[in-house]
Amino acid sequence: MAETQIKQKNSLGFTKSEAETRVVVAMSGGVDSSVCAAMLAKEGYDVIGVTLQLYDHGAAIKKAKACCAGQDIYDAKRVAEEMGFPHYVLDYESNFREKVIEDFADTYLKGSTPIPCVRCNQTVKFVDLLQVARDLGADCMATGHYIKRVEGPNGPELHRAHDGGKDQSYFLFTTTPEQLDFLRFPLGHLDKSETREMAVEMGLNVAAKPDSQDICFVPTGKYTDVIEKIRPHAAQPGDIVHMDGRVLGRHRGVMYYTIGQRRGLGLGDDTGTEPLFVVGIEADKGQVVVGPRSALERDTLWLEEINWLGEGVFGAHLDGQAIRVKVRSTRPPTPAHLKLIGNEMTVVLDEPDIGLSPGQACVFYEDRNDAARTLGGGWITKTR
Repeated sequence: MAETQIKQKNSLGFTKSEAETRVVVAMSGGVDSSVCAAMLAKEGYDVIGVTLQLYDHGAAIKKAKACCAGQDIYDAKRVAEEMGFPHYVLDYESNFREKVIEDFADTYLKGSTPIPCVRCNQTVKFVDLLQVARDLGADCMATGHYIKRVEGPNGPELHRAHDGGKDQSYFLFTTTPEQLDFLRFPLGHLDKSETREMAVEMGLNVAAKPDSQDICFVPTGKYTDVIEKIRPHAAQPGDIVHMDGRVLGRHRGVMYYTIGQRRGLGLGDDTGTEPLFVVGIEADKGQVVVGPRSALERDTLWLEEINWLGEGVFGAHLDGQAIRVKVRSTRPPTPAHLKLIGNEMTVVLDEPDIGLSPGQACVFYEDRNDAARTLGGGWITKTR
């Protein structure tokens, strides 16, 4: 009997008791990560909570909903105290500024559209924090993300969450196989409503705390304020050019425009009868290119920094493979296939989409109706 118990895996997949399993939990101060830490502590695991101070929270204290603001650090610490496990705050402000905030600003200035939450997971959280967890002697690191880690025949796989409305696979496509081996996602099988119910049942101070809606370091929700602050004088005026070559007006700087934008172009009513949209941003020329809505349609995507979580290695042998993809976090995966063009592997959408921009992510999923398994993805560099 004792031997059977030793061989039986606990809920985190280790063949030892919960008390002997040390888990570092990344705590943002929100309800999800708080419930993640509290439920593991309640199950008897050796829990250590860690919260990252990612930016100057002198200003952030004024916005309690923002990730890792001063109030959020306090909330995370209170949860740890209530549940009786240690909690540490680590100052990663310089790393976060360099790897996430400055990248965010520079990407916009290049005419692309960044996704800072992915960059944060790709660098600070799943590299720097994960190393801290190892240094603390942890068996694994857990987060409150809504995504599943499933043991497959060839090792752990990344699968979409049970709650499709909260699924965060789009933001975790850069997770490597090595990181996935060490990570755990205890909330992946829950609905968000169940998570809140658990918070209430455990008496957590964050049970009724609203979800953050903004990028954590953009407290006003206006991203251009951040860019202007860290890259003063970077915005250079230039021409607004129709795709047929006509100069229609002037703009304040490419960072104020995004692909697919219609409002705020300031072109008046003398540009023709058809509504105009931003169809391209040529930062090297200082031009914002406009055209009809039909010119926004794209079906072929070139990618860089591809992270492959499927079987084998990513390469030319996958030419023609059917997959499903997400090009926006809020949309379900749609049919596509991989195609070798020249010596580059591209993604071709079965149905054209609009508003796609360099800098956005294209996330891969298995070609099944449920598209459960996440196969990685890459960053869009150009479209056609």
